[in-house]
Amino acid sequence: MQLSEREGLELWRRAVTASVRSDAPDLTARQQAILMTIALMPGPHTVRGLAEQLNIAKPAVTRALDALERLDFIKRVRDEADLRNIFLERRPAGMTYLRRFAGLVLAASSGKDQEAAASSKARKASAA
Repeated sequence: MQLSEREGLELWRRAVTASVRSDAPDLTARQQAILMTIALMPGPHTVRGLAEQLNIAKPAVTRALDALERLDFIKRVRDEADLRNIFLERRPAGMTYLRRFAGLVLAASSGKDQEAAASSKARKASAA
């Protein structure tokens, strides 16, 4: 599927809008990028490695990880071989969030999000 810039942005807008409307946590773009990197890219993952890979400062990575850990989306695990190192691992709740977000992207790309919105609007209008 080849999308124009406009179509790509519209797809992204619809998926993000659906995410905002849902009861899912409202992650920043940085938090989403870090979560997706930990979940989808081969590890092991460290703060230093994420900072280099995403071209952001280590303190910014740490703040994002703090938020993701509070949501139980990731966990920090001490490296038994070198106790100074901390590895980052995905958690089931984080994978659930990503699967739901992927579903929103797929719904937006197929137009099913617009069908659902129209159906919801019609139900609300008939109930009034």
